[in-house]
Amino acid sequence: MLDVRLVGGTVIDGTGVPRTVTDVGVRDGRIVEVGSGGETAARTIDVTGLVVAPGFVDLHTHYDAQLFWDPTASPSPLHGVTTVFGGNCGFALAPAGASHSEYLARLMSRVEGIPLAALEAGLDWEWTSFADWSGRLEGAGIAVNAGFLAGHSSIRRVVMGEEAVGQEASPAQIEAMAAVLRESLSAGAMGFSTSRAPTHHDGDGNPVPSRAATDEELLRLCEIVGERAGTQLEAIVPGCLNGFTREETELLAAMSKAAQRPLNWNVLGVGDTESYKGQLSASDHARESGGRVIALTLPQGMSIRLTFLSGMVLDALPGWAELFGLTVAERLRALRDPATRTRLNEGAQSPDAGIIGALARWERLTVIETFADENAQFEGRTIGEIANDTGGDAFDTLLDIVVADELRTGLSPTMPPASDELWRARADVWSDDRTVVGASDAGAHLDMMCGATYSSFLVGEAVRDRGLLSLEEAVRQLTDVPARLYGVRDRGRVASGWCADLVVFDPETVGPRAERTHDDLPGGASRLMAEADGFAHVLVNGVEIASSGQFTGATPGHLLRSGRDTETVTP
Repeated sequence: MLDVRLVGGTVIDGTGVPRTVTDVGVRDGRIVEVGSGGETAARTIDVTGLVVAPGFVDLHTHYDAQLFWDPTASPSPLHGVTTVFGGNCGFALAPAGASHSEYLARLMSRVEGIPLAALEAGLDWEWTSFADWSGRLEGAGIAVNAGFLAGHSSIRRVVMGEEAVGQEASPAQIEAMAAVLRESLSAGAMGFSTSRAPTHHDGDGNPVPSRAATDEELLRLCEIVGERAGTQLEAIVPGCLNGFTREETELLAAMSKAAQRPLNWNVLGVGDTESYKGQLSASDHARESGGRVIALTLPQGMSIRLTFLSGMVLDALPGWAELFGLTVAERLRALRDPATRTRLNEGAQSPDAGIIGALARWERLTVIETFADENAQFEGRTIGEIANDTGGDAFDTLLDIVVADELRTGLSPTMPPASDELWRARADVWSDDRTVVGASDAGAHLDMMCGATYSSFLVGEAVRDRGLLSLEEAVRQLTDVPARLYGVRDRGRVASGWCADLVVFDPETVGPRAERTHDDLPGGASRLMAEADGFAHVLVNGVEIASSGQFTGATPGHLLRSGRDTETVTP
C-alpha cells in the first residue's frame, strides 16, 4: 500500500518536458508511481487543477543558526522550498565553537543581519568541530533537507585566532586550515565558501577574516575540496557587485580548476540590459580554462528596506556611523535634537555621500511599515506626501515618524518600474546555462528583506502575469537545475525512485505576500517575513510539512552530507 497518492494533478516533473495530468504515488519517502491507477493508499489527496512539482532547491541561504530554534526554516517551505544549503559567503558556525562564539556571533549579526540577541539566546555554541555541530542538527529533527558548506572565515578564525583579521597566513597556517577543511569535508560539509566582498565587515567594523587570504591560500583550500566527492565551491569577490577585473576573472577560473568543481558566485543583478553581460563572460573564460563558474541570480528586481534600528546602508552616509554606534535610547535622544538633525542632514547631502547619497532624497522614501498607533495612517505613503500634508520639512517629518516608532519604521526608496525590455533581459538570464536562479540569502538580512519569496515570484508573477517563461521552464530552474549543479542525488524531479520532495500549488493564485515584521526570534528579536499564497501542500521525503500556508509540525528532513547524498560534478 502507498503512504500517499496525489490524484488528478498537473505534473511538471522538473526536466522541462510538457506537463501531464496524472497521479503520483509515494511510499517510504520515495516516489514509486507516476501514473494513474495502481496501488491503493493510506491517504489520497485530490489535487485536481493544481500543479504537482518537485520541491524547490535553494542553494544560497543562511539558515545555519535558525534551524536550531526553527526546524521549519520558515518561511522558505511556504514558498515551495524543500532543500536548502547554508554556510555560504565564508560564514559558518562550525568548526569554531564556544571559544570563538562572541566573535562569530557579532560577525554574523553585522554581516548577515541576524539579530545578536537571537544568536546569543538561540545557540549554546558548545560544539567543537563540524562533525559535532552537524550531528547536533541531524539529531534535532528538521522539516527541510539541509546541507552546509565549510566557511573560510570560521576556519581562519579557528587556526589563526585574532590574527585571522587582516593578516596573511603563513605556510604552516595554510596547511593547518587545509587540515581543518579536510576534516569538515570528511564529516559531510558540502564544500567550501569564501568572500572578498568589500561590504563584508565583522562586528568590530574590520574586514572579515577571509578578506585577508592570499590567492595561494584560496587555491590550496580549493585543492582540498577536490579530494572529497560531491563537493562545491562558493565565492564572492568585489566584481560580483560592480563587474569583474581581469584578475578576479582569472582567480575564479583558477579556483574551479584547482578543485575540479563548479564555483558559484552571488549575486548577479540585472539592473540594465547590458552591464551584466561582462560578468557572465567570466563563465566563458572559466570554461576555456578548464573550470566552471556559475552566477546565482534573483528573479525579482532588487529591493531594499531601511530602518534606523539597524542602520545598515544608512550608516555609510557621512557622519552617520557614530549615530548607529549609540544604544537605542541614546539614538532616540540624538534624533530628537535639532542640532544633531542638522548635522546628519548636511552629511547626507554632501558630495562625500557618493552613490549612497541618493537615499538622502528623503521625500522619495516610502513608509512600508509602522508600529506606533499615530503612525499607522502613514503606511504606503511617501515622506514627501506626508510632509506636504503636515507642512513640515521632509527630514524632520521622517525623523518624527522614526522616533515615534522607536526606530522600527520600515522605509523603502522609491524605485522606477522596470521596463519590458529589462524584464526580457532578466528572463534571458534566468535560462542562461551560466546562471542558476536562487540567491535568496534566506535566513539573513532579517531587518532589510525576505529573500525567500524568489520562488513564488518566479512561478507566479514572472510566469502568470508577465509571461516571461513557461511554467515548465520556471519549475526546471527552481528544481532540476540547482539540484544537478550540486549533484544532489535523487532530488529535483518527479520520477519513480526519486525522493518524494513535492510541492502542490495553484498557478492562478501562487505568489508572495507582503513583508511584515514578526517578533518571533529568540531573545525577543524581530525579523521581516513574507508568507505565500497558492501553495496547497509541501511534502519532504513523503511527509507533509506544510498545508495551505501552515506548518504541520512534521520534521522529516534529512541533513545532506557530501558524498553520501551528493555525487561529484566536475567542470
